Amino acid sequence: MSSSAKPLAGKVAVVTGGGTGIGEACVRKLAAQGATVGVLGRRRELVETVAARHGGFALFADASKEADMQRAMATVIERHGRLDILIANAGGYGQGSCTETGVDDWRKAFDANLNTAFISARAALPHLLAQRGAIVFVASIAALAAGPQVCGYTTFKHALIGLSRSLARDYGPLGVRSNVVCPGWVRTPMADEEMQPLMAQHGISLDEAYALVTGDVPLRRPADPAEIAEVCAFLASPAASIVTGAVLTADGGATIVDVPTLAFTR
Repeated sequence: MSSSAKPLAGKVAVVTGGGTGIGEACVRKLAAQGATVGVLGRRRELVETVAARHGGFALFADASKEADMQRAMATVIERHGRLDILIANAGGYGQGSCTETGVDDWRKAFDANLNTAFISARAALPHLLAQRGAIVFVASIAALAAGPQVCGYTTFKHALIGLSRSLARDYGPLGVRSNVVCPGWVRTPMADEEMQPLMAQHGISLDEAYALVTGDVPLRRPADPAEIAEVCAFLASPAASIVTGAVLTADGGATIVDVPTLAFTR
């Protein structure tokens, strides 16, 4: 196939949180574009299944633990000799308002949403520098605005943008690019769980719950994980060679809505 059809041919990528949802979709997309993809996660059966499905390799590791990530990167280099792309997708936790968030829950939210990204990037950077590679952080529109009762998640997703910009500033002169993708609602197993209270409260189906939460979103629907993977793959590819330090919002237009004017449309 032509290089345009396989723009990542010969590249080696690692996707953290690669076993489900957006992470799995990124593995699928990068592999389809020619990359050899390491599927990294804590659930061994999931990462092994996804790796086998897409011709990649499994990396059983906790992205919030430095020793795990150093071992994972050593495995990548030992097996494949290079690392070109890191998709830092691991995340979760952080529900509850400030007064409802205990110190242990705060630390879990920090580890899941910021520390995973920092430690993954730190472990990957020496190898990305060698290839003038790319990092893509998967954040959320919670990095741009605050939803209700998600203090930890909101705080650390905001911080993720700062981390990416710092990396872009420090390592751009050495050829490494760093960018952030901010999805809105995406139909993933995690989001399906978040729909459950709405379903119970209103006596509605899962599809109806998604329709409810996207009722004021210009495109009027949640994203499919494959749509977010397209954005991540673009930022990791040569097509985005001049893009670094950017925040690319992939939310169906949710964050452009002027909330005080919603009354005029109802």
